[in-house]
Amino acid sequence: MALPLARIVRRAILHVVLLCAAIALPFVVLVRGAVYFYADRHDATWLALASAACVTVPVVALYAALAAKWLTGRFRVFMMFRWVAIPLVVGYAGFAFLYLGQSHAKSASVRSYYASLDPIMRVAVSTVTLVDHDLVITDLQRTPDDYDKMGLPRNDASLHFPQADGYVHAMDLRTLGRPAAENWLVNAYFRAMGFSTLRHIGTADHLHVALPVNHPLTLAHR
Repeated sequence: MALPLARIVRRAILHVVLLCAAIALPFVVLVRGAVYFYADRHDATWLALASAACVTVPVVALYAALAAKWLTGRFRVFMMFRWVAIPLVVGYAGFAFLYLGQSHAKSASVRSYYASLDPIMRVAVSTVTLVDHDLVITDLQRTPDDYDKMGLPRNDASLHFPQADGYVHAMDLRTLGRPAAENWLVNAYFRAMGFSTLRHIGTADHLHVALPVNHPLTLAHR
């Protein structure tokens, strides 16, 4: 007996949701894991990223092994771990914190400051640009004079300044002229990944994203 149309649609939606969740899982583990090790375990940035990558590798290895079993009938998880998962995770993380597409930076100065942004934040923002091709970083590193130029009081505790670990811990993302749903989803993504967010409408409508400020190195600087 043929299934009712509504049931077919529900099954199709469920399958799409599960597929999207499965695709997103390694990226979520990498980004959320890095923030967890950094903010909750108080690991240094690079150690936090390395720890998150170590957790992500088995996930990717399992996916690759399942794909290999479907294609060849053999479940080669250890081979996939060494020859597929490790190169993929390390390669993606390296690409994410080194590269920012030209269309995702408001200006050349923003691109020039990208290397000063904390690597965890670089991996996080590069990950969201995989699905949000219109995302634009409008501001990264600032100096006290920048606040004077904007007509704002100087904020010595701003995370846009380089912190004690040498990295900037905040970035501003464009919200003006973008659909409200996209802005909401971007905000929800960063909050779910463990970042703090704040919508600013002062000098220009934008979303302020920062790493949690409970890291000992950051608190020492503040």
